[in-house]
Amino acid sequence: MELSPFRIERFYAHYEHSTRFMLSSSDCQSRTIAELLELEPDAHERLLECWCGYTESPGAPDLRRAIAALYERTGAEEVVVTSCAEEGIFLLYHALLRAGDHVIVETPCYESALEVARSTGAQVSQWERRYEDGWLHDLDALAGLIRPATRLLYLNQPHNPTGTLMARQVFEDVIGIARVHGLIVFSDEVYRELEHDPADRLPAACDLYERAVSLGSISKSYGLPGLRIGWIATRDAALREAVSTMKDYTTICASAPSEFLTALALRNRHVLLDRNLAIVRHNLPLLDGFFERHPETFQWIRPTASPIGFPRVTGIDDVARYCARLAGTGVLLLPGTVYDQPDHVRIGFGRANMPDALELLEANLRLPG
Repeated sequence: MELSPFRIERFYAHYEHSTRFMLSSSDCQSRTIAELLELEPDAHERLLECWCGYTESPGAPDLRRAIAALYERTGAEEVVVTSCAEEGIFLLYHALLRAGDHVIVETPCYESALEVARSTGAQVSQWERRYEDGWLHDLDALAGLIRPATRLLYLNQPHNPTGTLMARQVFEDVIGIARVHGLIVFSDEVYRELEHDPADRLPAACDLYERAVSLGSISKSYGLPGLRIGWIATRDAALREAVSTMKDYTTICASAPSEFLTALALRNRHVLLDRNLAIVRHNLPLLDGFFERHPETFQWIRPTASPIGFPRVTGIDDVARYCARLAGTGVLLLPGTVYDQPDHVRIGFGRANMPDALELLEANLRLPG
């Protein structure tokens, strides 16, 4: 197995914890453990009684029930807990793919969706979306990528890095194409429930299609990445068994305290979501105003879900170098080079300090690129 350096993580390793403002953060505002424990009257006492032995490999029953509450047709016994969404990506690809298989990946995307698929020996094609087309999904292009060896289609909705969301009919058409060809749909849904208008929310793929796998995480919409808990949900028993068998060679099981706190958070997820959605709705108009003031530098397709967007940058020769120089002023944007989109940056607006970060960016906008 060979893997190229994970460019997002290598960039953040240099700057994330030394730069004052993360104006490119992909997660929402977090909370302390004390704040989580306040969500239920006896939570503090129950946490102190948490047994720090091995947990059940598929996940604690309470946690799996809390996760299943996110879905309409997928039950607790059809959930496998992972140590973050990244493990879910690794497990599914390596459990299912072999040399000679073919995978289609919606791009631009989180780099592991491409690189981990390639590391299995499978051939990978990109279902490309373009800024010039308004990030629209070309269904004819998708159909043209399918081969006899195509086994899996990776989707990411709501989408990282653009913050856009498929129309419901397009999503159903994609599922229909997958069903006709017998494809597994691997649906990365880590930003689900943070649609700016909840009426736009798509059904979970695992509820819509019996061969779909939904990937979830406590990190993004709920703002708790430090708990390092993710999950996959699928009604396909063979897929679950393959993932569980692979998990025996990675983490075996998750952290007991993290499982306890994640279950607590998900039982009270509307408290977390209401606060994070309020932050997003407050910050997004501030970004609108910023981009209106600087049309010579930034243009974007306005996000409709998640706390991130992917504006195009003009008039700067080297966007990656520009982002590195901005970090020296105390504000961090993520260069689009990590998505193979060198004329873009990712911007995050899910944190309460975003207005201060934006003010600092505006004060340093004219740095040489």
